[in-house]
Amino acid sequence: MRRRPIVRALAAGCAAVLAASLALASPASAANPIITTIYTADPAPLVVGNTMYIYAGRDEAPTGTNNFVMREWHVLSSTDAANWTHHGARANIGTFGWAGADAWASEVEYRNGRYYWYTSVNGRGPGWMDIGVAVADSPLGPFTDAKGGPLISDSTPNSSPLNIDPTVFVDDDGQAYLYWGGYWGARAVRLASNMIDTVGSVVTPQGLTNFWEAPFMFKRNGLYYMIYAANDTQGCVTSSSYACQRYATATNPMGPWTHRGVVLGQVSSTTNHAGVAQLNGQWYMIYHNANAPGGGNFRRSVAVDRMYFNADGTIQPVVQTTTGPPPNPGGGVQPPAGTNLAPSATASTSYVSAWESLAAINNGGVPTSSADRSNLAYGNWPQQGTQWIEYRWPSARSINRTATYWFDDNQGIDLPASCQVQYWTGSAYVNVPNQSTCGVAADTYNVTTFSTVSTTRLRLNITSRTGYSTGVLEWMAFQP
Repeated sequence: MRRRPIVRALAAGCAAVLAASLALASPASAANPIITTIYTADPAPLVVGNTMYIYAGRDEAPTGTNNFVMREWHVLSSTDAANWTHHGARANIGTFGWAGADAWASEVEYRNGRYYWYTSVNGRGPGWMDIGVAVADSPLGPFTDAKGGPLISDSTPNSSPLNIDPTVFVDDDGQAYLYWGGYWGARAVRLASNMIDTVGSVVTPQGLTNFWEAPFMFKRNGLYYMIYAANDTQGCVTSSSYACQRYATATNPMGPWTHRGVVLGQVSSTTNHAGVAQLNGQWYMIYHNANAPGGGNFRRSVAVDRMYFNADGTIQPVVQTTTGPPPNPGGGVQPPAGTNLAPSATASTSYVSAWESLAAINNGGVPTSSADRSNLAYGNWPQQGTQWIEYRWPSARSINRTATYWFDDNQGIDLPASCQVQYWTGSAYVNVPNQSTCGVAADTYNVTTFSTVSTTRLRLNITSRTGYSTGVLEWMAFQP
């Protein structure tokens, strides 16, 4: 995923700041657009613990004005992606003493206990738009200028024809990358560990077919994704005055990129700017349109809808809705009580997909739903029919029940048709005696009981539904 979820302990460390901020916060909508008390645009999400933050500019153009009037950036947050809290303006043009106007698209990235807010802003100097960076110790600020001048400007060698729309991605190895650009000019550069200096030369990334503006980068299952606005009429929009969101993938964060198609079609505003995040096991696309009362091309509003991946990693086109996603509060059910012997066992399987992890089944994770990958997931796509997972102990263990939390990615992995627990007799696997129904329900621990067996090996045979593979988030084995 693009944003590695920031640990709850860190989120708790911001509690005092958040509590003070909430006193000034106001509820927003539980439908699309998610806020209609003001106009908001160019959203970028960030997930911190169990909270999604959206950073967006404010459209202030009066009715009939055919130009952007944007002077500040606002923050919204939600723990379920449906009910949103508006925290007001958290940065503005005045945050940057060297800036003069145009608080355009921005994005916040976390690194080393701090939050870096990368912004498109008119810097008063030669040329037009620059990229600045502010910093804070909390996702809600207060934010201050981190550099005292532009990070990117027209004087930057090989800069974009229009230096706007920054997206910053920190990879698993700690290296940070900045992509940006407008007027068909995508650019990329590595960032130093301090997040406010560039390292090496600015490059022009290859493979972003029909790039216009608004890049947003994230990572999922070892694959890099870039969504971006395009305004071509070859399957994107009916008029080049509008834009869609295309996307590309790469195996290296600097490309080359392979174009994959359109992920978000034309919206009701001429501009189309989006970001992607995963919250409580579900992926979302955050974008803007002109659907709020009185809205228009310069009076836009942020919307949120669910996003789904296919089994091969491609993305299904996002369906734009007026209702928005249903509440997804996470939390889930708690695991059954008792002594779980699974963590002390060695796991094996008939097959595991290269991008999934067998370690998921006994790592002690507590899923929030069957789509929750936050504690890893075991899956056996593209295998079908009956596959198995197994535990082995160095000496015999007494066991009389198991609990299985199934993985369902809404793609090629689905809930199983059936399952059967078996144990090793010393020479063969046989079904456990007097087994209760082996449950296949989603979003819960399916408890299976049986007469006590003493064994060094326990196996779960999983039979898939026709056309699907199967997966497991957690498999527990209890002693009597």
